[in-house]
Amino acid sequence: MNIRVIDPGEVSARERYQLMTSLVVPRPIGWLSTWSADGVANLAPFSYFNAISVSPMLVAVSIGHLRDGFKDTLVNLRARGAFCVNVVSEDLLVPMNESSANVGPEVDEFVLAGLSQSTSDRVDAPFVAECAAVLECRVQQEVDLRGAPNTLVIGEVVGIRLAEELHFEEGTMLVIPEQLRPLGRLGGSAYAIPGVVRRVPRPDAR
Repeated sequence: MNIRVIDPGEVSARERYQLMTSLVVPRPIGWLSTWSADGVANLAPFSYFNAISVSPMLVAVSIGHLRDGFKDTLVNLRARGAFCVNVVSEDLLVPMNESSANVGPEVDEFVLAGLSQSTSDRVDAPFVAECAAVLECRVQQEVDLRGAPNTLVIGEVVGIRLAEELHFEEGTMLVIPEQLRPLGRLGGSAYAIPGVVRRVPRPDAR
């Protein structure tokens, strides 16, 4: 196998982004819903998102900055201290993509994407009623990424909403992936759509 070595310092920021997002795959999609200080709903997907702790339950999302300021999601997180993570199932690919449009803070992306808005009873944030799984989160902290054009936000999951149609694997609280059918983010405009799920037990201790 012939190997090509790329020094990140010798390529452009755009090329670094393309390499990162096409190699660190598939990534879970953090479809975050928030309210502005004035009560306008906001909905936006982020692919720099993941779970980082179980006790307490923590998730993290890296929110890129705009050239002239901060994205509405970050402004809203700072104003309200809360957000919901709406799990993107296969049937929500199109509206999720619609909600990524670059629009002004006065635009409600729920309306833009043709989605129904519900209100969390645990945190100060809305959520997508059509989502089969939603994590209700309170902002725990922001992490300084030392000059990166991103802000890392860590949220504590204080509530989990699951549709009755979702079931657990027997004897566990593992949501059956064939029922949830979550999407994964790839590079560019590509997404990973659930296919065959392979189950491989972990090896015994040695």
